[in-house]
Amino acid sequence: MGKIIALVDGSVYSQSVCDHAAWVSSRNGYDVEVVHVLGHRQGAKQNLSGNIGLGARSKLMDELAELDAERAKLAQKRGRAILEDAEERIRAGGAATVSTKLRNGDLVTELAQLAKGADLVCVGKRGEAADFAKLHLGSNLERVVRSCEVPILVTSRAFKPIKNFLIAFDGGSSSLKAVKMVADSQLFKDLNAHVVTIGQDDTETKRKIEGAAASLKTAGYAPQTQITQGAPEEVISKRTEDGSIDMLVMGAYGHSRIRSMIIGSTTTEMIRSCQVPLLLFR
Repeated sequence: MGKIIALVDGSVYSQSVCDHAAWVSSRNGYDVEVVHVLGHRQGAKQNLSGNIGLGARSKLMDELAELDAERAKLAQKRGRAILEDAEERIRAGGAATVSTKLRNGDLVTELAQLAKGADLVCVGKRGEAADFAKLHLGSNLERVVRSCEVPILVTSRAFKPIKNFLIAFDGGSSSLKAVKMVADSQLFKDLNAHVVTIGQDDTETKRKIEGAAASLKTAGYAPQTQITQGAPEEVISKRTEDGSIDMLVMGAYGHSRIRSMIIGSTTTEMIRSCQVPLLLFR
């Protein structure tokens, strides 16, 4: 039996994470483990005594310590409430087995442990500041995708029925993983498959995309293929704008973080510009 890790934080994207996790579970029969991670500032006590000047009264320090402890308790209560709501929504969406887990610490560090034995991690594109930073991705998203060894489903703002999917295929190892996962999984069965390669329409490119299409045909798909030129983030984004594509499947962050800082990251731009969920493979 497979398992999905659904990361929720109480933002508007958390509902979408729950709905997408329920969709995956209903098609694959996977268990869902809903996780809320309290950051160090939320779940752990802060030592505020270092911020008090010389001569401060001990009563004030006691009050600050009590305030800090109360904030930690409220964060715990809020976290449990978020998990309870998420569990209820996922069960209502068709998932049979749902569990919850509240953790303290760094999100990426905790996820490294939680994802062991999992088949998929589901996370929202943006976090609690989503309404105030619509052009910015969640601050932890790239760290999560770069560090996670299992596929990551990055959800759009709201779930909609998924009937069509597009594989952005470049012939690399991560895109080959994507094709294999689609071919082997029940997740995409009976959905319409599209495969797009950005590059020159030459013999080598045709060979690669035809190989991907052959793997999908063997699995029962009738994929539509296309070779086109242009900037990948622009071409693929336009393909998802007309409503004919409900999910994008692609490799993620093929270059180092340093190189991405210098020349930019296609993956980040794709996540930012595409308004459909993305299934990412490292």
